[in-house]
Amino acid sequence: MPDSPASDATGSLVTAIHVGASSVSMMVAETQPDGTHKAVDFLEQPAPLARDVFRHGKVSAETTERIVEILHDYQNALAEYGADGRKITRAVATNILIEATNHDIFLNRIRIACGLSINPIDDGEMTRLIYLKTRRRLKDTPAMKRRCALVVHVGPGNTRALLFQDGAITRYTSYRLGTHRTREATDASHAEGPSMLRVIREHTSGNLAQMRFDYHDIELEGLVVIGYEIQQIARQLTRGAAGTAVSTKALQKLSIEASQMSELDLVNRYQIDYQTAEALLPALETNLAIAETFGLKELHVPASDYEQGILLDLLVSGSLAGTLDQEVLRSAKILASRYQSDPRHGEHVGKLCHHLFTELQDLHGMTKHDAMLLQVAAILHEVGTFVSPRAHHKHSEYIILNSEIFGLDRLDIDMIAMIARYHRHSGPRIDHPNYRDLDTVDRIRVAKLSAILRVADALERTHDQRVHEIIVRRDDRRLRLTLPGLNDAAVERLAMASKADLFEQVFGLEVVIDDAG
Repeated sequence: MPDSPASDATGSLVTAIHVGASSVSMMVAETQPDGTHKAVDFLEQPAPLARDVFRHGKVSAETTERIVEILHDYQNALAEYGADGRKITRAVATNILIEATNHDIFLNRIRIACGLSINPIDDGEMTRLIYLKTRRRLKDTPAMKRRCALVVHVGPGNTRALLFQDGAITRYTSYRLGTHRTREATDASHAEGPSMLRVIREHTSGNLAQMRFDYHDIELEGLVVIGYEIQQIARQLTRGAAGTAVSTKALQKLSIEASQMSELDLVNRYQIDYQTAEALLPALETNLAIAETFGLKELHVPASDYEQGILLDLLVSGSLAGTLDQEVLRSAKILASRYQSDPRHGEHVGKLCHHLFTELQDLHGMTKHDAMLLQVAAILHEVGTFVSPRAHHKHSEYIILNSEIFGLDRLDIDMIAMIARYHRHSGPRIDHPNYRDLDTVDRIRVAKLSAILRVADALERTHDQRVHEIIVRRDDRRLRLTLPGLNDAAVERLAMASKADLFEQVFGLEVVIDDAG
């Protein structure tokens, strides 16, 4: 994960821009002594990005120029603070932008017109942002303190669910189901009123059935829903009460009322813009359907402003590596358990990998994030045995490539899959399609991490956790390992002879196990 771009200087101004699904927003904040950020100014203007993406598959020229105009206005506003409008701390776009066939042209237009480099939010960043929102909910939402609560984020194009048990994330799933995606998919029906609610339910039924299956073994005690549209009308849902609880009956009543109102009526009634009004009915009905899927009589909607919260979170999400590592590793362990991989072996190899990674820091020069990817790969390197012990390294790669791990983006998962694949037999080769598709820097990372994994796996050849301590020494030609407490290392030496070849190719050092005496 990248380092946080926010300035460490107390009192300095930092800025975040979010080109969202239905609006473009900017937060100007001041860094506090404790490293947090206090909002100084917040600006938001509507722009129909999601409508373009889901209706036409691309961003129209009109919407592009509208967003350029908004960004110019924001840059002028920053000039009033004495800030450089081209030096934004974080500038991101909604992840649905990637679905636009012309997203590169759109981003290049902004780069040329405004001098801003805007990056779409990837899956890893999105889960980190949801995690931040959820962490705040732990403090002010009683449902989150219960033993088993589901947090659901219904976004513009996708829905993500995080299961919390005793305050820890134990499951993470995502679905191709969103407010604007549903709006555009159902609009062609020309249905109105309660008929439109039935159309929305039909459209969402497949994803809801999958969600029900994914959590069929869990008895939920609470449901917390977050999202742009639902939080825009949170105060109306809770009727201004201090709590966050909303009964499913109240949400159902509101959804029926909204289905009988025009978009102009929704704008006036709830003081929202037209883009939000377009997606409001799918948001209400989808969240209601999720609550009913799990037989819950109430759900919890945070009253905080969604967009202001996400902008503040953007300023810190990149620095969450240490905080999130344990959640990522827990998610990996859950995935390993699902495929009946030996937890003692995978986790022990992970510990050996961590030790070797730390001891060899000056040799490999990689980051803490790389260390975490290595540990996840170690935990998952044998999940392929669920398919077949034969060629299980290839099966492991396939399973990991087609799985989700909380907090990790697509590149992270691709790399973990390859590292796991190369824990045995052939090392990375340019004629392997997934490896070939990486850039040179990431190929080197995969090779280095795979080499360390193979050494650690050789030390755990017996699957009996015989090696607990490793003394590491190096000379010009060898990496020398001493294993205190292990009287006979014949098995480990034999395994090392077949698995340390990649380490020697990558680092130029032969791996030798010395006698402990």
